[in-house]
Parts: sequence; structure tokens; C-alpha cells
Amino acid sequence: MLVLSRVVGELISIGDTITVRVLDISGGNVRFGVEAPRHVNVHRCEVYERIQSKRLRDRRD
Repeated sequence: MLVLSRVVGELISIGDTITVRVLDISGGNVRFGVEAPRHVNVHRCEVYERIQSKRLRDRRD
């Protein structure tokens, strides 16, 4: 795991086409924005897990 320190406004690049920008830091919360091509799905972990669970259920049905 890569651990980075950033301040508001700074970017992290993932490959050639994805960037993550720190938008706000408040207490224990960090807000960030993700820019990625339309064909790349970006989800919060809990949303991604629900999508995967639904796909698994749909395959069994």
C-alpha cells in the first residue's frame, strides 16, 4: 500500500488517465474528487460491494 500526504488542492495521479484531488479536510474527514474516463467505474467501497453482491445473486438465479 502506498501512503501519501497531500494538502488541499494537490493531486494524485493513477496511471495516465485518473487523478484524485484533495478538496477539503475537516476534522477526521477528507473530501476528494476523482477524474477518470467515462469507461472507468468509480464507486465508494460500500456501493461497489452492493453491486458485486447483486451480480453474484443475479448469476445464481
